[in-house]
Amino acid sequence: MGGEQAAAGHSAVCVEARSCLSTTAGVLLSPQIPKDPTQRWLRELAALSQQLQQVHPNVLAKILKQRTLYQNEEIVVIDKPYGLPVHGGPGIKNCIADVLPILAKMLENMKADPLHLCHRLDKETTGVMVLARSKEAAEKIRLLFKTRQVEKIYWAIVLGGPDPVEGTVEIPIVEKEVQSHQSHYKMTLAPNYRLRLEDGKVMKIRKNRNAESAVTRYRRLASASACSLLELQPITGVKHQIRVHLAYGLGCPILGDHKYSHWSKLAPQKLPELTLRRLKLEQSKARHLPLHLHAHRLHLPLGQPLDFVCKPPLFFQKTLRKLELDIPKD
Repeated sequence: MGGEQAAAGHSAVCVEARSCLSTTAGVLLSPQIPKDPTQRWLRELAALSQQLQQVHPNVLAKILKQRTLYQNEEIVVIDKPYGLPVHGGPGIKNCIADVLPILAKMLENMKADPLHLCHRLDKETTGVMVLARSKEAAEKIRLLFKTRQVEKIYWAIVLGGPDPVEGTVEIPIVEKEVQSHQSHYKMTLAPNYRLRLEDGKVMKIRKNRNAESAVTRYRRLASASACSLLELQPITGVKHQIRVHLAYGLGCPILGDHKYSHWSKLAPQKLPELTLRRLKLEQSKARHLPLHLHAHRLHLPLGQPLDFVCKPPLFFQKTLRKLELDIPKD
């Protein structure tokens, strides 16, 4: 529902953001435009992400309005753009939460109540996102998420491929401070079992009190060029769950996920030679690759069951073509 509208509107949104920036915020793209099309594509995507932090809140609300997939008396469903955080924080000027009152007025009338967040997506994640028109509707939908009644389907392009090609990852996740050349916090696995060194048998270990149960179903949709396209269904909703389960549980980090491509350091993702050739990239430029994780489908049992599908953004589709990964037909 509304997937075609979202894909078709992506270019228009980019133009809107750039044109508004050039006139409202006085920010322009760098005049030194790279000749290589891949470098231009990466530069434009990075610039758009930065520009979303500099536009006037009214402009950002207008962009989200253009990306509306569906609305009724209870909910509004949008196609979240890449590089836009849901919540505010240090160094964040613009976020979805801050413009919900403006967006509500644009969608309905000047007296409309602010919209409410029902769930969240990471800053770099794109795709289907549900907003509520009232506190009551928001609480109802949050309960559906909490009780695992909402079916969420993601697509991700990953390095390598899972073995087996379909299955379930069920490993608890915990947040830890990682000491390296730059101290930082990240989510990591906290398994309940390990192999005993003496005889190689599996033994149960003491459960980490801070660890949260995490379950992710996965299925390979396509494989080529040392990469795979996976369909993912997170059963639980732990922070960075999909990224951690893929990188550390299956050994298949998401393309562009520099945070979870290494256990104990912050460094650009190391790409296979074949992948670099397909993307026409040098390893030194790999740090510019965006995270290829997309909230593709969401099934919401709200009265009459609602099913929302959102096509991946253009950069995701371009990567699929460059890597010769077949785009599944819904």
